[in-house]
Amino acid sequence: MTESAGVLLYRRKGEGIEVLVAHPGGPFWRGKEAGAWSIPKGELADGEDPRSAAVREFAEETGYRIDPSDLEDLGTVVQRNGKIVHAFAAEGDLDPGAVSSNTFTIEWPPRSGRFVAFPEIDEVRWVPPEEAERLLNPAQVPLVRRLLASIDHTE
Repeated sequence: MTESAGVLLYRRKGEGIEVLVAHPGGPFWRGKEAGAWSIPKGELADGEDPRSAAVREFAEETGYRIDPSDLEDLGTVVQRNGKIVHAFAAEGDLDPGAVSSNTFTIEWPPRSGRFVAFPEIDEVRWVPPEEAERLLNPAQVPLVRRLLASIDHTE
């Protein structure tokens, strides 16, 4: 079973909040919107602590560093493909235009013999929770709801 870990970053905006969602890079995801976005996340290495993996992956995919002590555990969700996602929330802010993602290389077009590098994330966007629920992979929607419940209980 594949496991990944990520961070649902949020910021306070007026009376509400916005969350950061990430669009996966590469030709498969080009032009896909609803249900295609994700929290910035990536696979755990063998034996890796999910909190450490979430911090590492968030930095690799956004260029933004988070202190592990700032993370609040949002639990796990299981995506349709069976992948377990460990998620953490953190309050913070970043400029979407300054995000710098690592890349991956694939043969593109398929069987062409040509290898092309694509960013793991090609766009990040601050959106209200309702918009996040429309954009996110459906399995990740409960993470937004858990975040909102957590914020309501701490204020």
